Amino acid sequence: MPIIEVNGLKKTYEAYKKEPGFKGSLKALFKREKIETDAVKGIAFDIEEGELVGFLGPNGAGKTTTLKMLSGILYPTSGEATVLGHVPWKRQRAFQKQFSIVMGQKNQLWWDLPARESFLLNKEIYEVPDDRYEAVVNDLATKLDVLDILDVQVRKLSLGQRMKCELIAALLHEPKVLFLDEPTIGLDVTSQQTIREFIRKVNAEKKTTIILTSHYMDDVEALCERVIVINNGGIVYDGSLQALKDRHVSSKVLKVSFQSPIKREQCADLESSHGITIRKCEATHLELVVPKDQSTEVAREILGRFDVDDILIDEIEIEEVIREVFEETTAKEARVSTSQETN
Repeated sequence: MPIIEVNGLKKTYEAYKKEPGFKGSLKALFKREKIETDAVKGIAFDIEEGELVGFLGPNGAGKTTTLKMLSGILYPTSGEATVLGHVPWKRQRAFQKQFSIVMGQKNQLWWDLPARESFLLNKEIYEVPDDRYEAVVNDLATKLDVLDILDVQVRKLSLGQRMKCELIAALLHEPKVLFLDEPTIGLDVTSQQTIREFIRKVNAEKKTTIILTSHYMDDVEALCERVIVINNGGIVYDGSLQALKDRHVSSKVLKVSFQSPIKREQCADLESSHGITIRKCEATHLELVVPKDQSTEVAREILGRFDVDDILIDEIEIEEVIREVFEETTAKEARVSTSQETN
């Protein structure tokens, strides 16, 4: 049975348009023009216990709004959702003690106090026993390598250290469901890798169900087998990450380094004969986008014609795959809109 069930979930924001100046303000007293914006448009999906699902989309697609509804922060305009058998926006205590949400751009720790003080507050809120509290804090802090900074004011910590402490605060009561909204945003490469490894361990060891949003596709590729792609408030893909690649990737990338410099003109015939695209040609480095079924043939031809130092056949990056999905959806919506206007 799914641990998270969403059916027809919709969120519409209302605002009022006002003309500028005193005249506009006076007019608005008697007649206001309402503007409605659909942030989430009747989405539906299920997530099983222990899944780690990537929730992807551009800015304004509806990702954070969806997580806020699933965590009970926002009431939906319409539709249904249950998390752990509870309706999130009813905010029942039994539900609130079983989930947690971490938002990369929002702090839950007290800025002027050491992180440990915020942990103690969460301990009392979630009624965590003393012995269990000590064990959990020590375990999480050890895995994140922050034992030595728990008594330092949060304001004096680096961004990476603060995010690690945010994760400890969120996991202190050992929630069954964890919503992660951009947990690695703004972090350096080392901190991103540490947090990815930590999230993977939490999911594997505790069987915690996790929904992860991120603009760093390295996060998604490292952690998620399944992804849900949302655009303009609607879900445009729900399935395995590998299937998404297989469906939208028709090319591979050849990265070649040479023993001596070459010129772009020397590869011009490859473009015309194999339908490839030269993405980069700089002295001893060449990068080509090649049809998937011709990658081996093109690599063999390059090896036969040039003094090659190294050659790598790589997959198209997931960012490009997601971009193609968005472009396909946008084009489809434009065709539907044009057809409706014509009719």
